[in-house]
Amino acid sequence: MYARLIAFIEQTNLHYGFLLLFLFFYHAVYVAVALARRLWPQAPDAPAAPHRYAVLISARNEEAVLSRLIGSLLAQRYPAECLRIFVVADNCQDATAEVARRAGATVYERHDPEHRGKGYALNWLLSRMEADGHTAFDGYFVFDADNVAEPDFVSRMNDTFSTGRYGAITSYRNAGNYGENWVSAGYGLWFLREACFLNAPRSALGVSCHLSGTGFLASAEVIRQNGGWPFHLLTEDIEFSADCVAKGIRIGFCPDAVIYDEQPTSFRQSWVQRERWCRGFLQVLRRSGARLLRGLLSGGLRQRWSCYDMLMLLSPAALLAGFTGFLALLFLYSVIFMPVESPWVLLYIVRMLLMAAVQNYGLFFAYGLGALLCERRRVQCSMGRALVLLLTFPVFVFSYAPITITSLFRRVEWKPIVHTGARTYRE
Repeated sequence: MYARLIAFIEQTNLHYGFLLLFLFFYHAVYVAVALARRLWPQAPDAPAAPHRYAVLISARNEEAVLSRLIGSLLAQRYPAECLRIFVVADNCQDATAEVARRAGATVYERHDPEHRGKGYALNWLLSRMEADGHTAFDGYFVFDADNVAEPDFVSRMNDTFSTGRYGAITSYRNAGNYGENWVSAGYGLWFLREACFLNAPRSALGVSCHLSGTGFLASAEVIRQNGGWPFHLLTEDIEFSADCVAKGIRIGFCPDAVIYDEQPTSFRQSWVQRERWCRGFLQVLRRSGARLLRGLLSGGLRQRWSCYDMLMLLSPAALLAGFTGFLALLFLYSVIFMPVESPWVLLYIVRMLLMAAVQNYGLFFAYGLGALLCERRRVQCSMGRALVLLLTFPVFVFSYAPITITSLFRRVEWKPIVHTGARTYRE
């Protein structure tokens, strides 16, 4: 009986591995395209006439960092009359509103503790702007308060927007505090990898990219079609991305438009944030999964690929939860029906997981090293320190496993991330 159970576990693990390889093999295509782009880089989009943009910033208790973002936007190499900055001071208990006004932004103060989160704040801000007649814009930028934009950020995004190919555009997100510790480096390399091995190949293949929370541009037409910003799940950026993909609205990528943000340095704070992300991905999968499946079965090749890519982005949490539940049921079965053998079954499962961890450590280390070498000029610390911190990148990725499991059983709510040490672009 014990031997048959172990054989069943081995076969199941083998089949599960092949399933993951089959589902995510297209990422190898992305890596190949990314490396090919290094040899044959694409020309940047041609300079274009300026469009009128509104900048939307949702800020909650961000008096320590908000003025730096606004300062970097006012210092853009872009016609000042074509860029207007709006801030919603969302349920603030500090001087965020006063800081934003002094810095040069138009400020609205919102007090609604029942509906918390960036999605609600953005939708409220858009409605107030419309009521006050602030509607003559071609697009809307969305930033977080801890961001700092390079001086040509808006002009680069405008060049890509002016091609008319995209309903939304994401930028190059970089960590300003990359080298602070292993947590901030984990985030930083995660986003470098996203830019290098995901969004750049997607853009080259004509597949829709995915927004990364901040530093993106949505066309006014898309905002009007949606009636504002009706995206209120825990990951409103991915909810918006999935909605665009399901509707056939293409999201572009502008690699020359760079923003910097301050990543968490506390693992506890990182756990809370990524737990929200994991639960949010499951929420988006439940809400948009059926529409993405329909898009996968109809439309052109690029639309099908975009829908499949989005489904795979949303599915790892569900796949991991399902496999973990399966192992737990196997052990429970051994406890009930084979009480004498159950410790051996547990030891076998632990050994199997340890072997998988060793193999995946090498995989994620190589993946991270590739992204680090490709994007080394944009890493915000010395290469020596970046290589040392690379050793912990697989650990950062592995930590998603327990975070995903806890997100299924805990009450997960939107909570603000405390920012205190953002740097200006010049710094």
